[in-house]
Amino acid sequence: MFRRKLTALDYHNPSGFNCKDETEFRNFIVWLEDQKIRHYKIEDRGNLRNIHSSDWPKFFEKYLRDVNCPFKIQDRQEAIDWLLGLAVRLEYGDNAEKYKDLVPDNAKNTDNATKNAEPLINLDVNNPDFKAGVMALANLLQIQRHDDYLVMLKAIRILVQERLTQDAVAKANQTKEGLPVALDKHILGFDTGDAVLNEAAQILRLLHIEELRELQTKINEAIVAVQAIIADPKTDHRLGKVGR
Repeated sequence: MFRRKLTALDYHNPSGFNCKDETEFRNFIVWLEDQKIRHYKIEDRGNLRNIHSSDWPKFFEKYLRDVNCPFKIQDRQEAIDWLLGLAVRLEYGDNAEKYKDLVPDNAKNTDNATKNAEPLINLDVNNPDFKAGVMALANLLQIQRHDDYLVMLKAIRILVQERLTQDAVAKANQTKEGLPVALDKHILGFDTGDAVLNEAAQILRLLHIEELRELQTKINEAIVAVQAIIADPKTDHRLGKVGR
């Protein structure tokens, strides 16, 4: 419950502090006043330091009143938390120059996540070196020129992700083994008057048919996916119809 504040105050055992242990609790209050809060003068801390005295609860109750703590001695956990908050504020006031430039860890993580999500956000698009580099990459990858260099850079990123990753290159290098086709067994349906053109036309027609087959396969897969969603009708006799 108090670990973060105790850690911030450099307490020797922030994770193992047990406020229910009376001796540990009293020693902790003495440490907090001596090292962090320092509300009393050194010569006035004698009663608080006398942790073995039977009157120590009275001294502690007076201490709470003196530091204007809104909680009573019976509200031990609330009082400790309030005193820790006071100590942290005083610690920061004493070392404001030391802590003013510190950034919370969660803010650092947020900034890093933002930078990772938008790697182009901090680029100087007017830098000549940036423009020259983007243009060189665009020419190398044969990407259409654009007036906005960021647009070209995004196009380069997309091409690299889709075509030049290890998986994409491996997939492109895979050779598809096909069956030999006898062109003379396939009727073209027309005659160009040139045997070479006729053969080229037959090859193009076969390739086109193959593309149509792949398209039909994808259409069939889409139909099956849709049917899997809607092919389980539920009957509602009150409505006198079948369906969702």
